[in-house]
Amino acid sequence: MSTRTPIAFLKGHGTENDFVIVPDPDNVIDLSPAAVAALCDRRAGIGGDGLLHVVRSAAHPEAKDMAAEAEWFMDYRNGDGSIAEMCGNGVRVFARYLQHAGHTTEGDLAIATRGGVKTVHIAKDGDVTVGMGKARLPEGDVKVSVGERSWPARNVNMGNPHAVAFVDDLAHAGDLYSPPPFSPASAYPDGVNVEFVVDRGPRHVALRVHERGSGETRSCGTGACAVAVATARRDGTDPAVTGAPVTYTVDVPGGTLVITERPDGEIEMTGPAVIVAEGELDAAWLETIVR
Repeated sequence: MSTRTPIAFLKGHGTENDFVIVPDPDNVIDLSPAAVAALCDRRAGIGGDGLLHVVRSAAHPEAKDMAAEAEWFMDYRNGDGSIAEMCGNGVRVFARYLQHAGHTTEGDLAIATRGGVKTVHIAKDGDVTVGMGKARLPEGDVKVSVGERSWPARNVNMGNPHAVAFVDDLAHAGDLYSPPPFSPASAYPDGVNVEFVVDRGPRHVALRVHERGSGETRSCGTGACAVAVATARRDGTDPAVTGAPVTYTVDVPGGTLVITERPDGEIEMTGPAVIVAEGELDAAWLETIVR
């Protein structure tokens, strides 16, 4: 950091998946992995599951090619400072920030991400809908286990891998501190997000999730999409077969998401996005981290 001018930040969350937001339209703030990790630290920093670096697409080398389609680029970082392609809950909070800052209004907008340009709709009631793309369903049987229990699981890929297991009781998922064992090992060579799912009512399910590298989390947007896709196949409501869209309400520990899959395979995720605070970072403190 070359200046000690205070740096603006905000804090927001989507179904309790929380983020530090750093507005930087001209891409002049040097957010090193160490700085991001320090900002996301829940004791020594602001605290968050990740960081949303808000940059104009034209000002970022990774997003220049998307500038004609989307004015703003979500330069998303994981809480440990590493770079990630996409975050479904993060996109909703990013859109809410743009509305909060007066950069957009209710209605449709496009947001550039490392996973491509995402279509977003901000509704009058405040919920935000994000186009999440299509799911892939790799062939082959998968099994997940917790203690002495095991279940068949559906392999669903939302750009990241998921194993969706239907259980009788969410308590059967255990503490989810460590990754639930799965087989065969060849199904997920880089690890997997595991969702345990129970029925709550017609087209209404609830989940708990172990996210690879993080343990149990309060919400997983891609996981909720994977669960809706797996449930539709179980229920015989695959839109590609029926020709009609299907919508599932998915309860996550941090709230509720609504997932719609269309006959062309496109999936939309709708849920809340909240800005809870804004303030200024001490640039001198951040400089000590960067060093």
